[in-house]
Amino acid sequence: MVCYRGFAIGRYHDRRGGGVQPGSGLRLSMDKSGSIVILTGAGISKESGLETFRDAGGLWSRVRIEDVATPEAYARDPARVLEFYNMRRSSMAGGNIRPNAAHTALARLEEKWRSDVLIVTQNIDNLHEQAGTKNLLHMHGEMLKVRCGACQEVVAWTGTLGLEDSCAACGTVGRMRPHVVWFGEMPFYMDEIYAALDRCDLFISIGTSGNVYPAAGFVQHVRMRARARTVELNLEPSEGASQFAEARYGPATQQVPAFVDSLLADGPDA
Repeated sequence: MVCYRGFAIGRYHDRRGGGVQPGSGLRLSMDKSGSIVILTGAGISKESGLETFRDAGGLWSRVRIEDVATPEAYARDPARVLEFYNMRRSSMAGGNIRPNAAHTALARLEEKWRSDVLIVTQNIDNLHEQAGTKNLLHMHGEMLKVRCGACQEVVAWTGTLGLEDSCAACGTVGRMRPHVVWFGEMPFYMDEIYAALDRCDLFISIGTSGNVYPAAGFVQHVRMRARARTVELNLEPSEGASQFAEARYGPATQQVPAFVDSLLADGPDA
């Protein structure tokens, strides 16, 4: 099991802590030009037609993680793993999945806000990019890219990936894999993410389950700095809901644009 900053990666946790209960109405002040870090999960893309993972009826209720989303699964049956991701890639690359109002609202916030806005997404889709977001870190990788297991070259890939495919950089055959983080692997950009969390004045979590670390621990990290405001925007309370000072619940396409509007109304001029 891989660990980062004391958190086991790829496990589920329930570490509810004390603090202000969601819905208490408390609103913490922040510098109107303060930096913002936004964590997004599968819930923000659900209304674009992409299924979630851990909800009732979600992907992991029908497919065993151990069969398709671990390094061991790939070593045991690479063809099956590639087939699983080929199906998912096909659904994303077809052009039928489009950004929704939550994605476009976050892109607008990045454009209008005076200071830094960083989106850290657990999602492997490209809906944030389609919406116009520029400052973005895919901590769990990207579905429309593949990586060579021999030389680590990463390339864009929208078609079917097979064991017969070779790496354009080094020529190795049969070592190309989805550029995604499997359970038990280290998420990408962790140093950059924690540096941004250390600087941020506002941390927002959108559409996350709150039970997969290290992402679920970001709010705890931010809470250690008393001046940072923490907000959860979710369809329903996450496993870590009690860690947030503020919360708003409902569909992402309603809650996120409304919250962005309130920030821009109170914050910097457009």
